[in-house]
Parts: sequence; C-alpha cells; structure tokens
Amino acid sequence: MNRRRLVRVPASSANLGPGFDTFAAALALYMELEVEETGTFAVETDLQIATDRRNLAVRGFEKLHAPDRFTFRISSDIPLSGGLGTSAAAYVAGLMAADHLFELDADLLALASELEGHPDNVAAALYGGFVICADGQATRFDVPAGLEAVLVVPHEPVRTREARDALPSEVPIADAIFNVGHAALLTLGLARGEWDLVARGLRDRLHQPYRAHLYPRTAELVEQAHELGALGATVSGAGPTVLVWCHLEQTPGVVGVLRRRAEGWADVMRAPFEPMGADVREL
Repeated sequence: MNRRRLVRVPASSANLGPGFDTFAAALALYMELEVEETGTFAVETDLQIATDRRNLAVRGFEKLHAPDRFTFRISSDIPLSGGLGTSAAAYVAGLMAADHLFELDADLLALASELEGHPDNVAAALYGGFVICADGQATRFDVPAGLEAVLVVPHEPVRTREARDALPSEVPIADAIFNVGHAALLTLGLARGEWDLVARGLRDRLHQPYRAHLYPRTAELVEQAHELGALGATVSGAGPTVLVWCHLEQTPGVVGVLRRRAEGWADVMRAPFEPMGADVREL
C-alpha cells in the first residue's frame, strides 16, 4: 500500500496592529495537502499555483526529503493573495508531511521560518491560537472566549515586496515607544479577555501608516472600524486584507455594515480565530 499523509493547516493573520513581524493569530480557513508515494512526482490542484518543483508545499517537503516519488494534491479555501498566510501554510504543510512520513522530528518552526523569511505566520499556522515570536521561538496562548474575526478581502492584491519596500529603514523613537505600549495593552487584553484593552491595543505607527497609500480603502476601514461597531481593525500581514476584531455580540451587525461598505471591491468573510494548529494524519 502506498504511504499517504493528509495535512490540514489554518490561515493566519500577522502583525495584529502593533506587533509588526512578532504577533500573529490562526484563522479558521484551511489549506489541505495530501502527499502520496506513487513512484512519480506530480502536483494536482485546481488552484492557480505552481504545479512543478517551485510549488511552495513541494519546497517545504524538499527541505526534508526528495519529492521525486510523491504526488502532491492541494486544496485550499484561503484567499491566495491578501495577507492571510498562504505561503506559510504551504511551507508548513510540506514540511509536516515529510516530517511525519519519515519520522524525522525536525524543528519545523525554524525550517518554516527560514523558508518564509519571518516566523509570525508559520508559528500561528503550526500552533494555532495567538503567538508572539521572539529570539527564534514562539509563545502561544489561547483565544479568549467571545472574540471573533471578520475579514474584508479586496479583489485587487498588493505585492508583498511592494508593501515591504514602503517601510522606512528608521522610525521615530516616539513611534517605537507608542507600539511597545500598545503591543503590551493588546497582549494583556487578550490574556485577560478585556475588550477595552484589546480595542486600545490594536493601534500601530510602525507599518500601517506607511502602507496606507497602497490600499486607501483598507486604510479607511481600519480607521473607521470602531465607528462601525467593531472593537477595531488591523491590516492582515502586508495587506490589503483587513482583519476586523469583534465581540460575538457585535459580529452580525458589523458583518452587515461591512458588506454594504465593501460591495464591488472586496469580499467579507467570517473567519473565527482558530485555536488548533496544523494537523497531520495517516491515510
């Protein structure tokens, strides 16, 4: 019988406002990768992604073992562009499949971070919940009960490289201090389940203001989210997707308002925060 593994990996949203390149959360949208030892290399998918060795899941797998004798079957309901951790999910899926098939016990966070270039999305994809990344490690904690996420996913993507290039090499010390304080407020609010602290903690001065010109509608929604009934909003990763933070009692009303605001230029999706990380099983 052919060896087969099925890996399921959640989407993720990084930065979360003040936690640039250090904070992330897993979301209940998923990529699935089935890897089967068929004797030949192939990538089978309906997605508009590479079907050769450039495929990110294959590259993740290849980090641990040659993919020559394996068929990779990929499906996903994570939007391919927009800052929802699609590349991180693919790398994690490939790495986890190879690690499980060959019982390697590899350091998946380190390997996925090397492939991705930063640890935040891959840590959330691996571990679920909320993660804080520092010193090459990730600390995870649970999603507080009653906190929900709504995504506004624009139809027009923004290249990650373009978003990175928009950032300055230096920032004012006052802005760095602002972000330290607000990152601490957000962490404390999430740990305690105190919504006023979460709402106060979502603000940022290190990356979102510098990228606002790349996606003005996204930037406008982030600024107005509280007025629309939400706790607040953050740009998801490099954007242009908006992560709108809601208490469960607010969510239905916020979704209705957002759908009216986003008509014609973005999709609105309810995507709860996901407490579970990537999972692999033998078929």
